[in-house]
Formats: sequence, structure tokens, C-alpha cells
Amino acid sequence: MDGKKRANIKPGTHVNIVQKQDQRSGDLTEGYVQDILTNSPTHPHGIKVRLETGEVGRVQEILPED
Repeated sequence: MDGKKRANIKPGTHVNIVQKQDQRSGDLTEGYVQDILTNSPTHPHGIKVRLETGEVGRVQEILPED
């Protein structure tokens, strides 16, 4: 699913994010959404979220639930 649409993301969603310091390398961080930080309905670089671990980044992909 698309990480650019806010409607696709809610707390507890399993996602891969790219953190600010990883944007050049493209390293992804996997986790579960705690808070959605982007207010607009869409964002071209991905919706910004805070994971349950406290890491902040933009959603690159939404992972399927097990």
C-alpha cells in the first residue's frame, strides 16, 4: 500500500519508514505506528510518523499484517 496517503495509515499499522539521517542511503526502519505527525491528507515524500520505538520518519511502505 501507499505511504503517501494519510488515510492508509493509523496507529498500530506495520510500516517501513526512512529516517532523516537515512534519506541519502535509503535505509529503512521497520516498526509500528504510534503517532501520525503529518496533518495533510497526502505528502509526496510519505506521511511522517512516530514509531512505538520513538523513531520518526516518513512511511515508504505499508507492510501486510501477519
